[in-house]
Amino acid sequence: MAVSAPPPGLLAHARLLAGPEVGPEAAEALGRAAGRPVERDGSADGGPYVYVGAALPDALRGDGLVWFHSVNAGTDALLGAGPWPAGALLTRTVGRMGERIAQYVLAWVLAECQSVPEFAAQHARGAWRRIPSELAAGQTAVVHGTGRIGSAVAGLLRACGIRTVGVVRTPREAPPGFDAVVAPDEPVSARWVIAALPLTDATAGYFGADRFSSMGGAAFVNVGRGATVDLAALEAALHAGSVGRAVLDVLPEEPAAPGDPCWRLPRTVITSHSAGITADEDVVTDFTACLAELSAGRLPALAVDTERGY
Repeated sequence: MAVSAPPPGLLAHARLLAGPEVGPEAAEALGRAAGRPVERDGSADGGPYVYVGAALPDALRGDGLVWFHSVNAGTDALLGAGPWPAGALLTRTVGRMGERIAQYVLAWVLAECQSVPEFAAQHARGAWRRIPSELAAGQTAVVHGTGRIGSAVAGLLRACGIRTVGVVRTPREAPPGFDAVVAPDEPVSARWVIAALPLTDATAGYFGADRFSSMGGAAFVNVGRGATVDLAALEAALHAGSVGRAVLDVLPEEPAAPGDPCWRLPRTVITSHSAGITADEDVVTDFTACLAELSAGRLPALAVDTERGY
């Protein structure tokens, strides 16, 4: 890890600051967990301090920052805003996001098996035509990203009888929820390809022309980060049929303007970054868990390696 756990004694005397993203009830709960009041719009004067929020204000990028707990699971925007303060711990909120995102993915998988988009189009035309359903069990889903979210997605799909294959950069045993793992460019015949990747230097534009052209008509679902996808390459693959359908919860630029070309992608649904909206209870639960681990002198499981970006 690029960052180690701060000494428990230092945390015990740190001020607790919260950004505007933290609601009043959540702030009160954070204060109870930490045993000190939450300060709003605090300055860097009088550190050390702990900050809970979505973005780190420039005024707080000094030596006084001991620990930043992000209210979001993704930290690419946070780390991309400027050099991370040396020695400051970064943790993130996951909460039940994996469960929410897994349900989102399963909903679209089953919707496709039951021809929901086709029936909705028929309804709009006032047409009546029987369309056979498709069984999900026995088919294969490839999941790019085998962390907490990817594993939750794989676990729920696997419970429905879908064979789940995780994509990993280094050979290892299959993580929980997966039947098998493969290298990034190892060919796998799949019905669905799920993207659950964080955004890093290594994953920017990860889904490009070569990767899409090898999907063999699979449906593509992105619940990771929008910038991992080359939208022009996806459009070409949709027209060519190498990608059968796309569901995009994230985009490279958000929100998408009404005239953005993404709205005209064929056989595609965009869902406005809503698959795993973080709840206040998630922030409080994960902050409290991280605080307990830090108080025991351990690096939290939700700590982020600021050099790797996840």
